[in-house]
Amino acid sequence: MKNSVKIVAAVVVTAAVAVPGTAYAKANLFEPAPTEAVSFITGDTASIADGVAIGKNVSWYKSSGLGPSAMNTAPGVSAEARYIPTDVFPGGQLPAGVTLTEAQGINVLMRIGENLTKAGLSYEDVVSMRVFLQNPEGEAKMDFAGWNRAYRQFFANTNLATGATLDVQLGSVTTKPMVVNEARPSRFALEIENLPVNGWLVEVEVDAVYPGTNHKHSK
Repeated sequence: MKNSVKIVAAVVVTAAVAVPGTAYAKANLFEPAPTEAVSFITGDTASIADGVAIGKNVSWYKSSGLGPSAMNTAPGVSAEARYIPTDVFPGGQLPAGVTLTEAQGINVLMRIGENLTKAGLSYEDVVSMRVFLQNPEGEAKMDFAGWNRAYRQFFANTNLATGATLDVQLGSVTTKPMVVNEARPSRFALEIENLPVNGWLVEVEVDAVYPGTNHKHSK
């Protein structure tokens, strides 16, 4: 009988401790308004958001995974070099320091922009991104630095506090971004053993919220 009393007393004490903790957690849980999307960003020049919260009544768009277009049709080019965007790099010639992953990343993000436009959206509306990278032929690992240079040509290239445009890297040269855009999507990147198309080094899919949504940054 004494053991039963002790067990009941322990349950009561545990419940008394657990309830305030649960209430505290709920009181501090962020939940966006139904028509609101909030990107949580640390600092004024961060490259990605910590995360994004999307209200239940927000209209949003998920793209399929997109890789680069085969634009380099010069005879004898490698499978990977076929995806150099020749409208950015005439003749498929890459400037100093520009890598194949960087060039393909620019190509992919240009395609993403075209895809968004068809859906009535723009780069500014992107709130999350998933990136799949394959190591270039002869390299032991993915070229994450090259991808990041391509990414900042289109995203996260303003100072959120001042609105000033940030300089970005194109290979070994500092330039103005191809598209000025303050959006910092939440993002992950994975190294993939083989992407579905021979020669692809980059594939990307995005989520975007439609204009008219109350989309704001929270620091």
